[in-house]
Amino acid sequence: MRYRYLGDTGLSVSELCYGSFNFGGSAKFLGAPDKDWAEFGTVDDDDVFTLINTALDAGINFFDTADVYKNGMGEEFLGAALKKVRDRVVIGTKGRWRITDDPNDLGASRHHLFAAVEASLRRLNTDYIDLYHIHGFDPRTSLDETLRALDDLIRAGKIRYIGVSNFAAWHLMKALSVSELRGLSRFVCYQGYYNLAARDLEREIVPLAVDQKVGITAWSPLAGGFLTGKYKRGERPEGSRLANATAAESAPLTDEEQAHDIVDVLREIAEKRDASIAQAAVNWLLAKPGVTSAVIGASKPHQLEDNLRAMEWTLSEEEVARLDEVSEVPAPYPYWHIRTVGADRKLPGDVYP
Repeated sequence: MRYRYLGDTGLSVSELCYGSFNFGGSAKFLGAPDKDWAEFGTVDDDDVFTLINTALDAGINFFDTADVYKNGMGEEFLGAALKKVRDRVVIGTKGRWRITDDPNDLGASRHHLFAAVEASLRRLNTDYIDLYHIHGFDPRTSLDETLRALDDLIRAGKIRYIGVSNFAAWHLMKALSVSELRGLSRFVCYQGYYNLAARDLEREIVPLAVDQKVGITAWSPLAGGFLTGKYKRGERPEGSRLANATAAESAPLTDEEQAHDIVDVLREIAEKRDASIAQAAVNWLLAKPGVTSAVIGASKPHQLEDNLRAMEWTLSEEEVARLDEVSEVPAPYPYWHIRTVGADRKLPGDVYP
């Protein structure tokens, strides 16, 4: 296993982060009784511990969950499985979304965050959370209130580092400015949707994160399974995530035909490397600026073992460039202008949107 520092902290985390989104066979969402989240995949209860032990044996020390995952089951399973190694692992969880019908069980207010953190601590069976994310922007609560609440939770020893997920660039930059102005703890991590078939994060979030030394953890590095190569052009197998509208919307492809072209190149590279398409896709992501870790969500032992083998090799610069080319999408204004006009001042290693 390889490790990287998370943002500008001294915290070392594995390049592969194991996510618990699909842990648990079934769970009802209290605010929507007919919802069981099965379209995103499930892991039978007995298999969860086997998978986590395999990840630990391979050197993974970074685990991701959220209170909303399977209505808290993700946190409960992770807490039980990691209890004996708690001091050796980094657990990240999130709060913001509703998991009950309580009108205040929502958002990034002081009221909700204090309650959500306490509930997550109970489910995780721990007295501290290593990394706590705001799971999405809350337009109703001021960033000052959110950051003061998080800073108080850090001072109380409930959480150690804070991050965000699914924020716009201006949301994150404004939050970092508020932290600096008020002398509050700052966000050190951004978790976002990023893969070869969806490179939107590169427009603003990646340059911002690199400039401000905020680590990036990428969820759905395989685009909901599309970048494993299991789909053929024009086909959406029954029962697959691509065939399920809700699941497909959770990991959208920028352009499905282009995504198939990307898989074709991944397949050529993988065959030459005696590796899998998924391994090549994960390696591309880990080669990109600002990325700390790829959040994998393997639901079967063979999938996890394949993901782990991605740590045994890396792409060459030529292979990365080839994948960059096939996955490139036209840059909207002002990004094409920045690239063109600003090229005369660019230095090696500069990250341009």
